[in-house]
Amino acid sequence: MVDETADSNRWDADDYDGNHSFVSEYGTDVLDLLEPTADERILDLGCGTGHLTARIAATGAAAVGVDSAAEMIERAREAHPDTQFVRADARTMSFDTPFDAVFSNAALHWIPDEEQDATLRAVRDALRPGGRFVAELGGTGNVERIVDATLAELESRGYDAESPWYFPSVGEYAGRLEDHGFEVRFARLFDRPTELEAGEDGLRNWLEMFGDSLFSSVPADEQAAVIGAVEDRLEERLYDHGEETWTADYRRLRFRAVRL
Repeated sequence: MVDETADSNRWDADDYDGNHSFVSEYGTDVLDLLEPTADERILDLGCGTGHLTARIAATGAAAVGVDSAAEMIERAREAHPDTQFVRADARTMSFDTPFDAVFSNAALHWIPDEEQDATLRAVRDALRPGGRFVAELGGTGNVERIVDATLAELESRGYDAESPWYFPSVGEYAGRLEDHGFEVRFARLFDRPTELEAGEDGLRNWLEMFGDSLFSSVPADEQAAVIGAVEDRLEERLYDHGEETWTADYRRLRFRAVRL
């Protein structure tokens, strides 16, 4: 079953692959932590357009990609027809056959704080005893400058908004994992400044792709002006005029845990 309200963001698969390919490219390091093998059954949670799922499948593992966005699942099936993709809600997903591992890259922070426990229960239920959960998500302080500047600009114009993301600390998320029957073997929070694609349009494209719910109360004909004002607020800190590149202030939380 898919909950249509699970993700308020609108996803454009073409834009995602065309202007935000760094999402899957940075996932390579998380795949190294996963260490998939040919005899395993592996779930890719929040698979997006399926590029990392296909890379898991290329190791010989039986890979299944899951995402709640119909647009993403459709594109994943078109791009990787030999790999299985399922549209499902991370909080309520259920499978008849358990997995040896659950993998997730840049997806868990889209699930609200109050829904994280349901997600972790579903992940645990999907794993065999001894199975591993390997993931990376935004950690505490992730894109803080971008969020603060956007919320400040919206407030100055009389619009209400709040961050759509959940960015936990190591201690917070490790505790949650332990509460749901996982043993945390590795966890790290680190800065990862990330150059955005599309040159001077990089921040605008990023906000339109990932932060569109921030502007849900702003009339469509005013959104471009609001985003332009956010760019002005951030230009000095995040834009390199020589390279014509925006750099987002990413901080990532990466972990490896085992189901007890």
